[in-house]
Amino acid sequence: MNSPVSESEPGPEIRAIIFDMDGCLVDSEPLSLEAVAAEMRASGLRDATAAEVGTKYLGVSLAKIAKDVEAQLGKPCAPGFADRMEARLFAAYESGLRQMDGVEDMLRLLNQAGIPVAIASGASVRRLEKTLKIARLDGYFGNRGFSADLVRRGKPAPDIFLLAAEKLGVAPQNCAVLEDSPHGIKGAVTAGMWTVGFVGGSHLAGREADHTAILRAAGAHQVIGHLSQALAALVPARARL
Repeated sequence: MNSPVSESEPGPEIRAIIFDMDGCLVDSEPLSLEAVAAEMRASGLRDATAAEVGTKYLGVSLAKIAKDVEAQLGKPCAPGFADRMEARLFAAYESGLRQMDGVEDMLRLLNQAGIPVAIASGASVRRLEKTLKIARLDGYFGNRGFSADLVRRGKPAPDIFLLAAEKLGVAPQNCAVLEDSPHGIKGAVTAGMWTVGFVGGSHLAGREADHTAILRAAGAHQVIGHLSQALAALVPARARL
């Protein structure tokens, strides 16, 4: 059943949409969280779990996670933390990665409406490209997938969203963002963008109401539970026509 859309004030004129990738376009978060937890355990944090990773690090870059692991260990991680995690993840992706339900219908509707789209992801360039290819979504975005590798500060800083807007040639206030993490919502809000939270990923099953409250507290203007609701939430002026 679709989660209700959180009501909000009428939105601005939206000319471009920026998506987070993991947990919004692809239902990858369960695989990602377990891959991170497994590498944390291998690094010495024996009690690390996917649930803990989801609570603390959803939407956070691997570089930032590695620094936190080092702080907890009191020593540097062995070189290659991100590479080892991504190797675990890519192995899982080959058989377990799924598109988010309704994603291609949503992207086709946006294309028909003439609204350009981009991705602003905390994933590495390599992971972003490989994920889109495995999920067969690469054709929708072309060269408009932007990684945290390309900016100085990852989410919750606004840098990746501002880069995406610049490359799209659209002012930040005319961009809308779909995000499943509070870090991403905060970054998009700081960038001055219309923000829509998403709670439809399988990693949030049974916790939709709680996570909706978290995203609203982070600044989300609306929160949706299925991508069939995305066009109306992301382009509110169009929904009022």
